[in-house]
Amino acid sequence: MVAKPHLTRYASNGVTLLGDTRRPGGVTLAFTERTGGYSKKPYGSLNLGDACGDDAATVAANRRLLLAALDAEGLEERLVNPRQVHGSEVLVIGDGSGSAVAQAQGEAREGVDAVVCTAKDVPVLLCYADCVPVVLVAPGGFAVIHSGWRGTIARISEKALLKLVEAVGCSASEVLCYVGPHISAADYEVSADLAERFAGEFGGDVVSADNHLDLGLAVRKTLVEAGVGAEAISDECPSTASATSRFFSYRAEGGTCGRIGAIAVMTDGTGEVSA
Repeated sequence: MVAKPHLTRYASNGVTLLGDTRRPGGVTLAFTERTGGYSKKPYGSLNLGDACGDDAATVAANRRLLLAALDAEGLEERLVNPRQVHGSEVLVIGDGSGSAVAQAQGEAREGVDAVVCTAKDVPVLLCYADCVPVVLVAPGGFAVIHSGWRGTIARISEKALLKLVEAVGCSASEVLCYVGPHISAADYEVSADLAERFAGEFGGDVVSADNHLDLGLAVRKTLVEAGVGAEAISDECPSTASATSRFFSYRAEGGTCGRIGAIAVMTDGTGEVSA
């Protein structure tokens, strides 16, 4: 495992990614940008979401592009892509056999917002457009998490972390945490009631006087309180709502847009990703 998480912006197979190119723990992970795919407006162009109105065949082609960019060609049929329901359920995948992966894919489509995986050659993709994406990497496994405001206040990142450390037999202090592109506090004004709920749960510094909510800070606080070292958390991405040339933003684009993705896969590959 590397000592400290870091995201590098790089291009691969025509798409732009934010990833830790050192492959910590044998895990290739990345957060995508919106360019380099096949989708047309308003989903242009690397839309990875299959529930936002885009053509299904185009989304599938975009996903193949992404897997190739991560040196994971040929794993399309093993891709686990949950139907996200803004809940706090965590799916655990510990068996990489074909039947087990098929079962996991079915369970994921029933509705989960985090996946823990300790099996090799099982890519996990969750899609976003403002919510907080989180990838956790531990020796022998990883987790991919979708944390909107409901998942954040339910502490879904902590629940996934606990499932991950239990599955691989490590401590939380050994886990690296990557927080991907999401809407920043400056762009995210919420109701006074919701701001008050978050302040009560996470402390007053997660909200501003004008009810702007810092979801990323709430996620980081959750992970630190669960035993992750603050230095083991990377949260260095721009706001999706302020950088729509790079990312999809449900709020900034009026609710009709594509989805960026957080993806991870554990393989036998060695060495750094070319960036």
